[in-house]
Amino acid sequence: MPELAFQQVDVFGSGNFRGNPLAVVLGADGLSDAEMARFANWTNLSETAFIMKPSRSGADYRVRIFTPARELPFAGHPTLGSAHAWLAAGGQPRGRDVVQQCGVGLVTVRRCQGELAFAAPPLRRSGPVEPEMVERIRQGFGLEPGAVTAAEWVDNGPGWLALLLRSGDEVLAAKPDYAVLGPMNLRAGLVGPWEGADAAFELRAFICPEGYEDPVTGSLNASVAQWLIGSGRAPESYVAAQGTALGRAGRVSLRKDGPQIWVGGNTVTCIEGRVVF
Repeated sequence: MPELAFQQVDVFGSGNFRGNPLAVVLGADGLSDAEMARFANWTNLSETAFIMKPSRSGADYRVRIFTPARELPFAGHPTLGSAHAWLAAGGQPRGRDVVQQCGVGLVTVRRCQGELAFAAPPLRRSGPVEPEMVERIRQGFGLEPGAVTAAEWVDNGPGWLALLLRSGDEVLAAKPDYAVLGPMNLRAGLVGPWEGADAAFELRAFICPEGYEDPVTGSLNASVAQWLIGSGRAPESYVAAQGTALGRAGRVSLRKDGPQIWVGGNTVTCIEGRVVF
């Protein structure tokens, strides 16, 4: 039976065990799809990443990302966590930046001021959400009429849409009813502004078909930043808070550099060992 190196990485935390944990299996080239899916289901984390040799020119490594239920073409905290684990295991990028191969193509990861940051991939779907759907989602979260000030498709792979609320307090007060939201087959993000806080916005991310809330979500923050900065609703550099409702203290750095949005945060290995398949 193969025995592979393993790390569990905390991503986007403002301290150890305050962010979103990621399971990372290195040297996973010999694993079958079924073995990867079974292990990801067993870890029961929001995502598990499997690092292997790249198959595309210009990439430093390839990653496949699994939730407990399915494979994703891209996800944010697995991107930073995989880059962290690959570097910690002795990986050496070909150039200045790390280049990751995943289901959406090549994603650049940059080391900057003690953090890792990834280049937000382009949106696969954008534009306003249909009013009838917005109303159903509003009711599904138990939000007051008028609480939603804007709604946008912000899908960069996982299928996100986002609702902008009037305040961070309203985001934290939302109570998802998965009996209503689940059949809609959505990944929904709520975002609301703060005034005078260390973070400009509060976010929450809900995986409605499976019925759970993700602690800190790089892909959602990436696409929300593209929407908010692009529409003038947010400055070109800000920090977002996420995970507050789950007892976490996630902090995500968003920055526009030319046309590119960079999504950064802390990464730290909290568990290290071997996995026997």
